[in-house]
Amino acid sequence: MSEDEQGRQRLERLDALAARRWALTTRAVFAARRSEIDALNVFPVPDGDTGTNLYLTLDSALDAVRGSGSAPGPAGQPDLARDAESLARATLLAARGNSGVILSQLVRGLSEVVGQEADRAGGLDGPALARALRRASDLARASVTRPVEGTILSVATAAAGAADGVAAGAGATLYDVAGAALSAARTALDETTAQLPALARAGVVDAGAAGYVLVLESLVHVISGADTHGHRGGLGSLARPQWAPSAAPAEGGPGDEGSPAYEVMFLLADSDTGRVTALRKALDDLGDSLLVVGGPDLWNIHVHVDDVGAALEAGMEAGRPHRIRVTHLAERSGPRRSGPVTPVAVVACAPGEGLADVFRASGAGVVHSAPGRRASAGQILEEIHAVHALSVIVLPNDSDTQLAAEAAARAAADEGVEVQVVPSRAAVQGVAALAVFDPARDPDANLLAMHRAVAATRHGAVSVASREALTDAGRCRPGDVLGLVDGEIVLVGTDLARVGGEVLERLLATGGELLTVVTGSDAPAGLGGALAAAARTRRRDVEVSVIHGGQPTYPLLLGVE
Repeated sequence: MSEDEQGRQRLERLDALAARRWALTTRAVFAARRSEIDALNVFPVPDGDTGTNLYLTLDSALDAVRGSGSAPGPAGQPDLARDAESLARATLLAARGNSGVILSQLVRGLSEVVGQEADRAGGLDGPALARALRRASDLARASVTRPVEGTILSVATAAAGAADGVAAGAGATLYDVAGAALSAARTALDETTAQLPALARAGVVDAGAAGYVLVLESLVHVISGADTHGHRGGLGSLARPQWAPSAAPAEGGPGDEGSPAYEVMFLLADSDTGRVTALRKALDDLGDSLLVVGGPDLWNIHVHVDDVGAALEAGMEAGRPHRIRVTHLAERSGPRRSGPVTPVAVVACAPGEGLADVFRASGAGVVHSAPGRRASAGQILEEIHAVHALSVIVLPNDSDTQLAAEAAARAAADEGVEVQVVPSRAAVQGVAALAVFDPARDPDANLLAMHRAVAATRHGAVSVASREALTDAGRCRPGDVLGLVDGEIVLVGTDLARVGGEVLERLLATGGELLTVVTGSDAPAGLGGALAAAARTRRRDVEVSVIHGGQPTYPLLLGVE
């Protein structure tokens, strides 16, 4: 080790124990700042969940790795290569949203370089870390079909470039390389505001890029020797980031009435009676059906909540949660497929129970996925196995779930299952694709028909702004009604029905034969029927279908084929 001006012992190599501290520190930072990262999502519709996706991806992956029990190396010590390989696989399967998938590729890149290093027991030195950051950046960029600058990709590239430059010099230490990468990443993060018009209008930086800066901050924190007692004791030296909002808005939209949506269960270790008492109060405030049993060394926790992330954060504050299990309560009675293998089947992501019922009625396996709790690659992979088919077609039905669907498809291919992803960006496109699916046809014919159905379906939506923002349709304020066409905000108004009608007119302006109206959990009674009646009056040749989808965030989803 080397020593800095404060007398702290800097690491000269990143070995397995230090890498574990890095991962645990990053998870703790994600947990503490996920709301701040969520708040950076400039889209005024309350579906920004980048911070939540990053936290849940890493948290689930670490829990999976811990549960699998990585084998020690030849000398009985933790093996960095095995740890990195296990975490890369677990992060891929746990990936939620596009940010989570890109994070999984960054971890995979680091893992590949670790696996190539001859001196595994000694860990990574400065030049090896630079190679790892470069590989991570390259894999992350390759995972995106159309890379966009001003995102996490730009920050990863800048960090890798700076690390390369320092490592090329003589005597570059691990701290030198990591520090240069962090400094470049911070600069690149500031520059994202000017690189994307939406960020410039809102005056914020990219949310995913901010998450990657936290990853590098955690690395430097560990290498510098500030974190010598695990991830709990040393987080105070990680300064509040300059990009963090001074006061994060409340997450999500209006709460759903009725029972909480999720059952959370975990075992809690490394705690004490005082912290367990505080945990009991925190979970009681979050939900119901609370059970806290056990002690003095191990507790079993059970609670029903809507905010899974907050429940797990409370557990992390109290001790070490493990064997974490999260169950969507609506799925308990959902049908599961069994029996003989079928030639071809469909897996569809559904943001609400009504849409899930529609997809099941068409024969599809369903994965629940909505803003704030988007499906992970592992959940999609689980359903791919559950439909018990030789060939599976996946409908992500959301642009921010497509990368997770593609990651699940790659994992399934490794296990001998042929999976194709149809790029449906909205639930109404998924409805259109399932309408042309025929299990009696061969997979290629179904895939072609479903691609055509998705491409022929224009989609719109109506939501309520959660924050003030400057949109392409003008400035909006919290509570304003937003009209979207093909994912872009085109209208700002004050009345759901009026904005919905205007979105409908834009969708029908270029023709159409079939209109699908999907009402959400917050839609006023009669809203869907009123829009359907108005559409029939204006266009008597259009067939109209109304579905109560039950989705959050969007009171109306509209599709025109």
